[in-house]
Amino acid sequence: MAVGGTVSSDLLRDRFATALSEMYCDEVPAYAALVQVVGKQNVKSRKGTFLLNAFDEVKNGQAYHGAIRLGSVEELRMMRRAFSIMGMQAVGYYDLSEAGLPVHSTAFRPTSSKALEVNPFRVFTSLLRLDLLDDVDLKHRIELTLSKREVFTVRAVELIKIAETQGEFSDAQADEFVAELLETFRWKKEARVSLKDYKLFDHASRLVADIVSFQGPHINHLTVGAENIDAAHETIASCGVQAKYSIEGPPIRKCPILLRQTAFKAIQEPVFFPDGAGGYHADSHTARFGEIEARGAALTPKGRALYDSLLAQAQAINDNEPASIKQVFSEFPDDWDELREKGLVYFQYRLTPQTAQLSHFSSRECDLEKLLTQGAVEAVPIRYEDFLPVSAAGIFRSNLGQVSPVHVQADSRKSAFETSLGAKVLDPFELYEAIESASISHCLEACMTRFFA
Repeated sequence: MAVGGTVSSDLLRDRFATALSEMYCDEVPAYAALVQVVGKQNVKSRKGTFLLNAFDEVKNGQAYHGAIRLGSVEELRMMRRAFSIMGMQAVGYYDLSEAGLPVHSTAFRPTSSKALEVNPFRVFTSLLRLDLLDDVDLKHRIELTLSKREVFTVRAVELIKIAETQGEFSDAQADEFVAELLETFRWKKEARVSLKDYKLFDHASRLVADIVSFQGPHINHLTVGAENIDAAHETIASCGVQAKYSIEGPPIRKCPILLRQTAFKAIQEPVFFPDGAGGYHADSHTARFGEIEARGAALTPKGRALYDSLLAQAQAINDNEPASIKQVFSEFPDDWDELREKGLVYFQYRLTPQTAQLSHFSSRECDLEKLLTQGAVEAVPIRYEDFLPVSAAGIFRSNLGQVSPVHVQADSRKSAFETSLGAKVLDPFELYEAIESASISHCLEACMTRFFA
């Protein structure tokens, strides 16, 4: 609810995520069907034993993340400002050129524990890299096309400036902002380029064609949460669409880590290209799809190094058999106590009802490990809120229907991306570390207060 006549950034994000999900369900009936099917599967999972292995009970129907693709620096900077109003900051840098894709990306998301509890909605946001295209004439044509479009409504920009000045929106302004910003993400089947130019862009890269040819960065997918993603994956076909062959991410575990995701393949949609004489040429475009995700625990740098090492071994297995891959990942501990003791996973520490018995302890026992042993404090794994480059690239490539033929270099362009963004990209490891450290401090301070009160 609004406090003092204003709407907080967290509640604004929640409103936007809800409205965006409703719009996408209307635009892509297959996604609406996916939401219903996964929702039913989630209820079924809760009635069985699988929930014992689930990392977090998901909220049925809630969009957990979306993805957009931007064409210019100006679009990225204004998008950063729009997301900032909703409490979403740029976290992590992803260089997808390593997968042959002419983009680099970040994820705009909430960063504090409190904000994540309200709504963890995040948007994976990619920016086109013209420097990875060899054709000079093509790059000039793309730049000219992008320079002529405005992806934000005039009123949306006005409201962004108002929010930046006054801090928060009134209730009416919040509703207006959500409605105006939705126009940026809305699918518009009338292309801005001729069919000839579209095919020219598509020949360079299907990703380029999707980014450049339309009025704006339409949502190319939304993602619903699944408590049993393996079971949910089997139900995708019932939505009348073709599912991806496999689930991206770690193998199934008792203690889930990082992110697992799958999707139905992008649907073919009718598009109308201007013919230059006031009419249109009817054709089609394939880009938008629906996705399922299951999130596990966030890994520490040590845990991530182990995971990446095992992933490299798994990728080297020629037969790519699930059993072989599972055998490789068996080296990664699958017990919460062991994961914590070895420093592989981030944990948030919380006081328990047993804390009331601290008056019987001596001050020397106000130590985190002893408090855990006594049951006065519990360790809860922190949920992974970000993305895996390999999974992101896999989702992109499978739904583009081709491997981009552009010539790329696998060099990191993080600094260049930050220059385009107009801000620094936050380090996800530092954010998880801050949450863990703050929780430890809170628990120890609470214990000490009891000793010396």
